[in-house]
Amino acid sequence: MTIGRFYHTASVLANGKVLVAGGNGYDANGYRSYLSSSELYDPETGIWTKTGNMSAIRYDHTASVLANGKVLVAGGHGYDGYGSWGPLYSSELYDPATGIWTKTGNMTVGRSCHTASVLVNGKILVASGDGYDGYYYWGLLNSSELYDPATGIWTKTGNMNIERRYHTASVLTDGKVLVAGGYRTGGYSYGENLNSTELYDPTTGNWTKAANMNIGRRYHTASVLADGKVLVAGGCIYNGYSCEDLNSAELYDPSTGLWIQTANMAVRREGHTASVLPSGKVLVTGGYTGSGISSSAELYQ
Repeated sequence: MTIGRFYHTASVLANGKVLVAGGNGYDANGYRSYLSSSELYDPETGIWTKTGNMSAIRYDHTASVLANGKVLVAGGHGYDGYGSWGPLYSSELYDPATGIWTKTGNMTVGRSCHTASVLVNGKILVASGDGYDGYYYWGLLNSSELYDPATGIWTKTGNMNIERRYHTASVLTDGKVLVAGGYRTGGYSYGENLNSTELYDPTTGNWTKAANMNIGRRYHTASVLADGKVLVAGGCIYNGYSCEDLNSAELYDPSTGLWIQTANMAVRREGHTASVLPSGKVLVTGGYTGSGISSSAELYQ
């Protein structure tokens, strides 16, 4: 990448390129900074190039590719319109045709460390994360909400069984959404690692519990493969003193509802991204390795 970054997002565009946006890294002067910058990866050349900046610095946000090819970025940590730091209500759209970002509707709750999933009906499901839980700012949320690209408006839907942050969410071939892992203590506490998972049914708006992963992990990635299985990779697990980075990976099989282990990554990493390329391979980029911010990338096949 042109800049080492973590807690960013990565989105595969209709033209096959990968859009990476925001995160925590280094600015043009080499100083540690929160980022509004974005860049594009071309799988055909293996080259990264800069594109337009977002309207706000943000990390721990989400990015979703809409049916019209635009990318919806929502929430994250950053500064609101009044100069206060915390979970953001705001969302914005990236247009690949112009390389420009524009603002769209605000979420019903300011949140970060959440997930966002493009449903079969084209709406975006945002789930859990940090926000205002009714008691204190940066409390954990079990709420979820939907974005309608046709109107640019967010509306509430069913609550999850367990509140969590730094989890993953994957849309399965049957249209349901699999949420996996994360942890459930708000603020800056290391909290409780979760190996639990649950499923969202768009037809009912309800959440139900599913099988547990082999390892409780946070800051990991989840990718839906061509065969419908879900690849979960990396992240970290609290060892009693710190969050230990992982290079392990595992697969969820929707046909059995079970998790099985698969090959390890070459590098231990958390806060990275994973993108399924048109070839079916999975591109993993960046993240934090325990010794610093990584600009490295690797492929799963």
